[in-house]
Amino acid sequence: MKEIDLVTFDMAGTTILDAGQVPEAFRTVLQAHGIEVTEEALRSVRGASKREAIRRFVERHFPGDPTEIDRQTEGIFSAFRDHLAKSYARGGVKPIPGAKQTFEWLHGRQIKVALNTGFDRMITDLLLRAIGWGPESVNAVICGDDVPQGRPAPFLIFRAMEATSVIRVNRVMNVGDTVLDLQAGWNAGVGENIGVLSGAHSLDQLQKAPHTRLISSVAEIPALWSEGRG
Repeated sequence: MKEIDLVTFDMAGTTILDAGQVPEAFRTVLQAHGIEVTEEALRSVRGASKREAIRRFVERHFPGDPTEIDRQTEGIFSAFRDHLAKSYARGGVKPIPGAKQTFEWLHGRQIKVALNTGFDRMITDLLLRAIGWGPESVNAVICGDDVPQGRPAPFLIFRAMEATSVIRVNRVMNVGDTVLDLQAGWNAGVGENIGVLSGAHSLDQLQKAPHTRLISSVAEIPALWSEGRG
């Protein structure tokens, strides 16, 4: 295992259980605005900025009309955010088993922990309040609206490095459950790019994405230090 100063974790599907609330919210609000989406199309945007993902769907529906694209994107995004907040409130929010223990294990070794997500700040804060993760659990939380471009761009990871004063990207571990998570890690040049099988994408999908290791869940991360590999 390489020397690591910071581990950046995705949220839904990686550190927070994904019960299908996100694709259901996409599907519901897009259909309400006359935009039909396939399961494959929804899978392709898992891990992306939610506003950017909605804009892509809107652009296909209203090609060549920038004003209408902007108007529809903001309206649908607002509806998506409200729908998702109500869905989480009804169903509750639960961590991936072992996530908090992994955070504690890393902190015990002076390794910083950051969350990064395609959610905006409102939804992110809702999730963190519900699950009870504060500064004692994570050193930084970077949201989709904190950066100019979401995954697969590397900016969420770079902003997490800035927020935690980590300067060597080869000493960063990136952890996520989607192809876009792993593409962002590759684009950032992280030292360890870890895919987890607890979320949106399958083993077959993640194997085709750039990665250094694939594991079942974040609960297995401490064991990587004892493998003697890297």
